[in-house]
Amino acid sequence: MRGPVLPASAPGWRSRSERFDLVVLEAFAPLDARWHDRLTKLDIAVDEVPKIRPRDPASVTWPDEVVADGPVPLSRLVPAGLDKRGETTRARIVLFRRPLELRAHDPDDLVDLLHEVLVQQIATYLGVDPDVIDPTEGD
Repeated sequence: MRGPVLPASAPGWRSRSERFDLVVLEAFAPLDARWHDRLTKLDIAVDEVPKIRPRDPASVTWPDEVVADGPVPLSRLVPAGLDKRGETTRARIVLFRRPLELRAHDPDDLVDLLHEVLVQQIATYLGVDPDVIDPTEGD
């Protein structure tokens, strides 16, 4: 048998990381629709696992730009700046796929969790309270 086993319209066609990327876009869409003009210089990225550690492992304290569940970071806001080659980089929110997936019990829960994390990160990026980004977040 030659060719794909599943048709492109079947859910199993996409890899796990591709499905996660689509869920990220779904969670980000309402925030982007509301704040698009202020988010034009912000990128969203996905990493498999975090490569950062807490500043103080004994008390597990994280800086404001990291959203974490205890000792495990779920996302990080990387400010705009210069890279190692001296080139300008854009600000970006990096979402850590595996820790987020492990904390979600079902696909709807993952969308909600991603929405929460994105609200917190966008609020940090814009320097406002998360309630300003999404007034329903605390409900």
